[in-house]
Amino acid sequence: MAKVHITDLVLRDGHQSLIATRMRTEDMLPICGKLDQVGFWSLEAWGGATFDACVRFLREDPWERLRKLRKALPNTRIQMLLRGQNLLGYRNYSDDVVRAFVQKSADNGVDVFRVFDAMIDLRNLKVSIETVKAAGKHAEGAICYTTSPVHDIPHFVGLAKGLTEMGCDTIAIKDMAGLLTPYTAYDLVCAIREATHLPIHTHSHATSGLAHMTHMKAVEAGATIIDTCVGAFAEGASHPTTQSLVAALAGTAYDTGLSLPLIEEISAYFKEVRKKYWQFESAFTGTDTRVLINQVPGGMISNLANQLKEQGAIDKMDAVLEEIPRVREDLGYPPLVTPTSQIVGTQAALNVLTGERYKSVTNEVKLYLQGRYGKAPGHVNEEVRKLAIGNLDVTTCRPADLIADELDKLRNEIEGVAKSDEDVLTYAMFPEIGKTWLQERAAGSLKPEQLLPRAHPSRTAVRAMPPTNSRSRCTARPITSSYRAAAAATPPSAPISCRSTVSRKKCWSNR
Repeated sequence: MAKVHITDLVLRDGHQSLIATRMRTEDMLPICGKLDQVGFWSLEAWGGATFDACVRFLREDPWERLRKLRKALPNTRIQMLLRGQNLLGYRNYSDDVVRAFVQKSADNGVDVFRVFDAMIDLRNLKVSIETVKAAGKHAEGAICYTTSPVHDIPHFVGLAKGLTEMGCDTIAIKDMAGLLTPYTAYDLVCAIREATHLPIHTHSHATSGLAHMTHMKAVEAGATIIDTCVGAFAEGASHPTTQSLVAALAGTAYDTGLSLPLIEEISAYFKEVRKKYWQFESAFTGTDTRVLINQVPGGMISNLANQLKEQGAIDKMDAVLEEIPRVREDLGYPPLVTPTSQIVGTQAALNVLTGERYKSVTNEVKLYLQGRYGKAPGHVNEEVRKLAIGNLDVTTCRPADLIADELDKLRNEIEGVAKSDEDVLTYAMFPEIGKTWLQERAAGSLKPEQLLPRAHPSRTAVRAMPPTNSRSRCTARPITSSYRAAAAATPPSAPISCRSTVSRKKCWSNR
């Protein structure tokens, strides 16, 4: 038995889950002095959807946010969430871009890199983990927990062994949708500890109502770090309340040693801050036990509901929810996390709204079936593959091996408005909005979206998606413009993607 450490998520996943990642840096900095006093193992403050939201909605420089947080939190590790070869975008990047992005993140203040891949294809994690280690930072390899006929404890243990061989310092069990049950968590933590002897860090969303119990059993099994969130941004699609877990472990061999009064003071501050963002609250971010049956994270449900409502097809919601597990099975049971949650969800919606399964197939599904995102965890339905891509070859190598170095090309494309390597990397993540952001910064015309006064009569709360839960609870956007091609082949009533059918201010998906 050992003391349990806590990573608090209020500066990233907490507000990403509950107010669409809209918290501004100006509302974080005043409380950082108190946060820095608590003694958290780390504060998750960057990555996930925060980079996208900063540029797209808040019109902030995400790199400047990181630098300011680093200065304001001198005694606490800053942690980020990184999607392996996807980085913080929605496609695979070349190795030189991955190396540059990780190095710059480290230079600007990130201490702990939690690295995951939606396909749980370890080849997609190799370069980013190598670069984290070369930068002298903490590499936390993450296993995306899900359930299917191919996802069992031996499968996850094999992944943990692979992450250990890559040089990871800790192993995270990343339960995006709240599917991990307490006794399974106990068995899984025991098995991974025995196989790797690395510290285990558990992350479980409260969507299904299981996460508090899951963390407790994980701790009993030997997990030494758990993810929680201060009460003002906890529970539902977010995470268990920090105060509750601190109190639950107090006076035991697992006592965190953290001050409840201090954390409560921090929570009171964020309670007031949250009121400013009322327009981004959602009816879809509470406890939702349906996730235990259909595995569709709360945030993903929110996104689908918005799209269907926009298209006058909200009556098809139940049918789409029933179709998602079938599409997931056809694609070999990928975990529903960015970008696979968008890929599966969009195709399921098309199958329902066109009235025929795979009558229209998105380019993302075609790329997936060609192996361009990595190896599917399970067996792919070959009839669906044949229908979607015909006799095209299926990639068996690491997908990024097919991508030539692109950093110099990106620098040339954005020359004149990019003033630093960080600017080039912002453009690399989001070429369209990144370029616009850089141009507007140069012109001095950057303006954040308006925060409406609470009594505003013309606006109801936005049904914002929490990443991307990825759970899909992030500001996930289509991976390529090819969604537009799917839209062209689909009746106008069908929701194709964030970009093609839904107001960007309302669109949300996974982390």
